[in-house]
Amino acid sequence: MAHRYFFPQMTLDTWLVDERIDLRGTELTLLRESRKYNLAEAVHVVAEVSGAPDAFDLLGRVKGREALIEQGAEMLESSMILGENAYDVVPGWYGEPVGDFQSFVESRDRQLARALHSDFPSAEPATEDELLSRFAQRAKG
Repeated sequence: MAHRYFFPQMTLDTWLVDERIDLRGTELTLLRESRKYNLAEAVHVVAEVSGAPDAFDLLGRVKGREALIEQGAEMLESSMILGENAYDVVPGWYGEPVGDFQSFVESRDRQLARALHSDFPSAEPATEDELLSRFAQRAKG
C-alpha cells in the first residue's frame, strides 16, 4: 500500500484561496511542485468527548470517512458519534501520491515547474515528506 498523507480541509481551503493548489474531482495538484495526489475523504480523530473509553481505538488516528460510516459513524462537521462514543474530528482528505517519488522528481512536469520559479531550493527534496514539508513552509511564508 502506498503511503498516504492527511490534508485538513481548512488547509486545502487556504491553499485554494492562495492559488497554491488545483483540485479537479478527486485529484489534488501542488501547483509549484506539479505533484499530484489522489484524494479520498478522511477525518483525523483528535478527542473522545463523551468520557467513555475509546472502544474503537480511534484517538490520534486518521480514518477514511466511508469506512467509518460503514462502521455506523454519524458525522457532522467536526463531530462524530460512533456507538456510545462521541469524538472531535478534523475533516480532511487522504492524499495518495500519483506515481512513485523518484519518477516524479525526474519528470518533465517537475522540471518545468522548477524552471518557472527562481526561488526553488537548489537541492531536490529527498522524500515525499520533505517535499510536502517544504511546500507547507512556503505556503505559510
